[in-house]
Amino acid sequence: MSLSIERNYRNLSSGYRINRAADDAAGLSISEKLLTQKNGYDVGTQNAERGNSVLNVADGALSSIYDSLSRIRELGVQASNSAIYSKDELSMMQAEIDQIKKGIADVAKNTQFNGLKLLDGSMATMELATNPAGVGHEMEMVNASLEELGIADFDVTKSFNLKDIDNALKKVTSAQSSIGAQSNRLAYTIMNNQNTSYNLTSSYSAIRDTDMAAEMSDLHKNQILEQVRLQMQKKRMEQEQQKRKVIQVH
Repeated sequence: MSLSIERNYRNLSSGYRINRAADDAAGLSISEKLLTQKNGYDVGTQNAERGNSVLNVADGALSSIYDSLSRIRELGVQASNSAIYSKDELSMMQAEIDQIKKGIADVAKNTQFNGLKLLDGSMATMELATNPAGVGHEMEMVNASLEELGIADFDVTKSFNLKDIDNALKKVTSAQSSIGAQSNRLAYTIMNNQNTSYNLTSSYSAIRDTDMAAEMSDLHKNQILEQVRLQMQKKRMEQEQQKRKVIQVH
């Protein structure tokens, strides 16, 4: 088998035009760099998607906290009309508020993603490597503890101010808005990374991949040339044998 036919079979079986440096040293080097960049963008996309998952978990927990704060405000408004409620009734309202506050504290303490606590204030930011350079986004985390929300001592059996609950609600909605903006930013990064990866893959394929139709045509041509070469070689051998016979007769 000729080297040309061997190369044709190798290219067709692998799907690549360049299988080793000898095939195209410059093309191999360029294509490998493109592949490295493409892989970097793919990993960046995966990181950004995980970042969005983190934000979704945090946003869901904040929605729960917002609903709890809304219930506390309802009870606060009810307790504001203290003239018609006895101390026992106010104590019952506060008992519910205390349970709700405990629920908020539990959500803030136990909301996690892969072991990372998201809402207890222990993590201010989270770094995400969303591009091939290993850098990208810095996600801002939220502190939703009772102390940070300013409602740890909220008590309707004592002097209280509904503005404390309103401020807590504003903090939660502000945090949700921030999470939404960060999520949108990550979504744009994901889209950009995917488009870049696609274009790099196309460039890589244009350099590295085999044109199957052209390779088959080249194989067919080389097979014909090989057959002609073998026939000519056979014919020369026959002519040489005939010359020897003539020499022997004389």
